[in-house]
Amino acid sequence: MTLDELRVGQQARIVEVQGSDGIAIRLMEMGLTDGEEISLIGFAPLGDPIEFEIRGYRLSLRKTEAMRVTIDCAGT
Repeated sequence: MTLDELRVGQQARIVEVQGSDGIAIRLMEMGLTDGEEISLIGFAPLGDPIEFEIRGYRLSLRKTEAMRVTIDCAGT
């Protein structure tokens, strides 16, 4: 499952950020690292970007960026 598939209020644990390009590195620098818990807060009116809460702050990502983050919803 990827980050863009979460529902509002649902929590998950990050498994990995896919890729090794500049976007993947930027996502990891923003705190999207393996093992971190993340929750979906909401969507912009047209569905993009998506707002998440991670490490005590809010983060907005484009849907294409969220699709690169593999998550695990079990056990959260």
